[in-house]
Parts: sequence; structure tokens; C-alpha cells
Amino acid sequence: MSTAGNPQFEQQVEAFRRDFDKVRNELKKVIVGHENIIDGIVTSLFVGGHVLLEGVPGLGKTLLVRTISEAVQLDFNRIQFTPDLMPADILGTNIVMETPDGRRVFEFQPGPIFAQIVLADEINRATPKTQSALLEAMQEQSVTIGGKIHRLHKPFFVMATQNPIEQEGTYPLPEAQLDRFLFKLVVGYSNRDELNEILNRTTRGVSATIVRVIDGETLIDHQNTVRQVLIAPHVQDYAVRLVLATHPGGPFSTDATNRFIRWGSSPRGAQTMVLTAKSAAILDNRFNVSFEDVRRSLLPSLRHRVLLNFEAQAEGKDVDQILLDLLKSVPEMPDKPVIKA
Repeated sequence: MSTAGNPQFEQQVEAFRRDFDKVRNELKKVIVGHENIIDGIVTSLFVGGHVLLEGVPGLGKTLLVRTISEAVQLDFNRIQFTPDLMPADILGTNIVMETPDGRRVFEFQPGPIFAQIVLADEINRATPKTQSALLEAMQEQSVTIGGKIHRLHKPFFVMATQNPIEQEGTYPLPEAQLDRFLFKLVVGYSNRDELNEILNRTTRGVSATIVRVIDGETLIDHQNTVRQVLIAPHVQDYAVRLVLATHPGGPFSTDATNRFIRWGSSPRGAQTMVLTAKSAAILDNRFNVSFEDVRRSLLPSLRHRVLLNFEAQAEGKDVDQILLDLLKSVPEMPDKPVIKA
């Protein structure tokens, strides 16, 4: 069914853009600069995916997630990850309770994962055993304790932060967990003007008031709207070929891929690129996805799904640099025509 020219869908798209701008504007009341990071986080909300924020301490990563929880009417919990944190501290556990008639029964006490926005602060400070406690929740939106499945409330988002410079006392996230994040966003330093504005906002006793502008049910509606946006077969195939180009030894691999990449992106990388490209099309007041939409989603979608080898590390290669070089090597149109299913 065509979406363009459909009055109901056009209303949904207009509501998407309006609510997206509302949430973004609330974040800008507190966060100075970092426009790409703000757009990436709001996109993850409106598409329905988790986000990993990487940056040195003090850049406002935690503040950004807290502000999101104030602008969106969703339950919020913060988990400070530490080496002694156990899976039960996140998921919850069964405890023995005594009934009025004197019997003893097990009763499940939910942990902080039972919220709709969960801030996993400094996630790489916990042990792999504790990190893995999030895998089921992030993928299935459920928690299994004692053989019983407990469903999480939708929509459900994990927004994690990690510090890339401190190695002592940290545990790198396993590839299986990284793959469950929709985006990996790298938070950089503020420039001169932004730093002056930060000082103006934080050293004069003035605090911004964040208004709740959207609820969970509306977010779910917007996530459904994104999936109705059209993508032409040749544009979708472009996203597919970009992902396949990250696979060493594959039919679309480049010289840089074969030399520097150990493992390429999973199919989730292609899913992320297409969904977020659809969101970009809506925000640009279009009803179909362009090649440029796909290109803009490449880095945040794939930088955490591509594993470099030792040679790349020895030569100081950066995954973003390799992906951008790959982007130049993959043409928009394939050599052979795309066969529409």
C-alpha cells in the first residue's frame, strides 16, 4: 500500500516530526552543542533501540540520559555499574516470604531493570557475567528468573555510558552485547562557544525546567510509523552492500576490509541503517529513503559492529576511518540490476 498521498499516514508523519522536535528542544534546554548526539538519542527513541554513549568523563552523557527521562513520560532507573555488581542486583531475585497462614513461598522482587528507560552508567566497569544479565532484556524485553519469564513494560530502552580511556578495572563489552545497541554515539569535547554557554548556564544559579512532552504509547505509535516509510529496492540493496562490504573475504569486501577487519557487521547493522534512514526521511519531509539517508546512518550503526584485527590496531587505524573509506568504495548502483522479491 502506498504511503504518499495517504492522508492518515501524512498525519502520522507530521505528528512524528512535531514530537521529535519537541523532545529535541527539551534536551537543548540542558545540553549545549552535541547536536548529532541529541539527534541520535531521540532517533533511537522514535525507532525503538538502545544506545551506547562513549566519551571521557564530564561531557554530560549521564545528564543527557537523565534529561531524556524527564522529557518523556516513562519510568526511569539508573544502575551504577561496578566490579562487585551482581546479575541479581540488576534483574531482581526470588525471596522467601511468609503468608498469613504461616506458609513460606517464593516471591519475585524486581530489580532496577524493570523500568522503561534504564541508564546503565559506566557499563564496562561490571564483570562480563553481570553485563550478560542485560542480554535477554535488551533483545527479548523480558527477564527469566527461576524458569519464569517476566515481561518488561514497553517501550523499553537501555542507554549505556562507557569511558574509553580508563582500562584498569574495566571489562570490554562482548560483541553479542554491542550488537544489541542500535547506535554507538561518540561524545566529543565542546568548542569555545559551547563551553562559554555551559558556564553561563551552570555557574549563575539558573536551572532549566524540563517539560514532559510525550508518553510511551505515542512513542510506540511513532515506531510503527517509521516502519511504513517506503524504501526502493535499489536503495535497500545499497545498505545491504555496505554491510556486506565489512565482511572480510566476501564478494563485496574491499582491500581495506580484508586487511584491517577481523569480523564484519551482523544483519542487525543493515536493519539499523534502514530504520534510521527511514526516520531521517520523515524528518526531511519525504516519504521514501534516499542514498544520503543511508550514508548518514553508517557510522553510528556500524562502528560498534565491526571488529578490527591486530594489524589495524598496530597501524593506529580507527574504525570510523575504515568505514568512511569503505563508503567511498561502494557505489550507489550495483553492477547487476536488483531483482525485486
